[in-house]
Amino acid sequence: MLRITELRLPLDHAEEALRPAIVRRLGLADAELKRFTVFKRSYDARKRHAMVFIYTVDCEVHDEVRVLQKFADDRHVNAAPDTNYRFVGHAPADFYAAQRPRPLVVGFGPCGIFAALILAQMGLRPIVLERGKAVRERTQDTWGLWRRRVLDPESNVQFGEGGAGTFSDGKLWSQISDPRHLTRKVLNEFVKAGAPEEILFVAKPHIGTFRLVSMVEKMRADIEALGGEIRFSQRVVDVHVEDGHIRGVTLASGEEIRADHVVLALGHSARDTFEVLHRRGVFMEAKPFSIGFRIEHPQSLIDQARFGPNAGHPRLGAADYKLVHHAGNGRAVYSFCMCPGGTVVAATSEPNRVVTNGMSQYSRNERNANAGIVVGISPADYALDRSAAGPVNPLDGIVFQRRWESRAFELGGGSYDAPGQLVGDFIAGRASTEFGSVLPSYKPGVHLTDLATSLPADAIAAIREALPAFERQIKGFAMHDAVLTGVETRTSSPLRITRGKDYQSLNVKGLYPAGEGAGYAGGIMSAGVDGIEVAEAVGRSILSPSPSGRGLGRGLG
Repeated sequence: MLRITELRLPLDHAEEALRPAIVRRLGLADAELKRFTVFKRSYDARKRHAMVFIYTVDCEVHDEVRVLQKFADDRHVNAAPDTNYRFVGHAPADFYAAQRPRPLVVGFGPCGIFAALILAQMGLRPIVLERGKAVRERTQDTWGLWRRRVLDPESNVQFGEGGAGTFSDGKLWSQISDPRHLTRKVLNEFVKAGAPEEILFVAKPHIGTFRLVSMVEKMRADIEALGGEIRFSQRVVDVHVEDGHIRGVTLASGEEIRADHVVLALGHSARDTFEVLHRRGVFMEAKPFSIGFRIEHPQSLIDQARFGPNAGHPRLGAADYKLVHHAGNGRAVYSFCMCPGGTVVAATSEPNRVVTNGMSQYSRNERNANAGIVVGISPADYALDRSAAGPVNPLDGIVFQRRWESRAFELGGGSYDAPGQLVGDFIAGRASTEFGSVLPSYKPGVHLTDLATSLPADAIAAIREALPAFERQIKGFAMHDAVLTGVETRTSSPLRITRGKDYQSLNVKGLYPAGEGAGYAGGIMSAGVDGIEVAEAVGRSILSPSPSGRGLGRGLG
């Protein structure tokens, strides 16, 4: 196969125009092009009055060697890379006849799903322990907070089948280095589970919450069909470590499960489990994360600013944005998890705290656009915030988060309403008293107030400076009636459970920290890829040759 990059066509090109464009680009007769597939489609919006689509296509042609020689000096025509996934090994059919301990996967978000799926596809029959409920039950519990102000600490936006990514925009792109094309494996599995095939080629694919629900169920069924086991409402309350090696876990029910390989795919909000691991001496360290607000604008304003006269074009959909400002006080302010045509959601997992996040459906057709406007926070900031002397504790970031989540609960009126303020009033430093043209989407509700005390003073000052700066990039961004809703604190894990090149904990062998909660991913795609890589490491460990030299598995790479 050949790969052509930077193939440009007008925004309104006919679907059948792509084949003639490929033939012209390669200088071939039509009959010489056997077939082609679109690998990627993006758009160039730098000239809003002359937007174009940019294609990457893979082609099968007659006499491929001759064509490659012809374009030897053209960097946009090359041999297509091999993106097929190859397993590191497979267990024999009778592998568990000897009653070996099965690998455990703790957590069933994107990382845990892909770790369990790869292990199951290798014949290693993982047991998944998810503290929350199955995705449809979990959805009902989540609506309980949004509609009735009733929080279930074990079944919410953070905990349950599918993880926090289930209630998000379902973004399926990442900026991670991916030389093995593992993101392609993730996308292919999603399509197999019911995602639209367009996620394989659009530049910024997304799925949306409702579609994710059925996809997660299908992937669970695939894992079970391959011998895996998924257990819900199974919270891990202790880990067993003997002579520096993991030997199992204890559940809240009191049940103990023996295991020599445990994947920790916890997610960034499993604070009680982090405390258990810290108490047991598992090495971890504090890491930076970000805090801030959600901002809402009319989606039409963002479309017009980004697409100009092409705003509303059916092939473009709702516009997004990405903004960064370096404030005078040294803080970096940036947009985070932008959700076109979406809603702001209540995302707390602990009583008497308020946390926000963004969510979109596949259609992205809600009235408002929303994004986090967040400020970078470092472990040094925890030290300034804590009263105790001494070095930073790895758990200090959690203390820091909880402080501001509790403050948001108070400012919102103590009923899970979120505190909010109009952008114009926030910049001017005065409390808001009534909404304008932008109505907030957060449920159960938004209580207007002054957000000046909802975050550290440095963060407030940096955001106040950033909003007018963003106005210079997107006209209307600092419009008076745009709404800020607080607070956004769960942008990433506040700690890292550090691991070595073998993907195992630095001081507990057999323990595999993975995904966002362990500090190794940020978003669905990177978490899925990390789950694959960790599962491969587990597979290598289980299937590696025994001391006698006899291999335990087949096809180990």
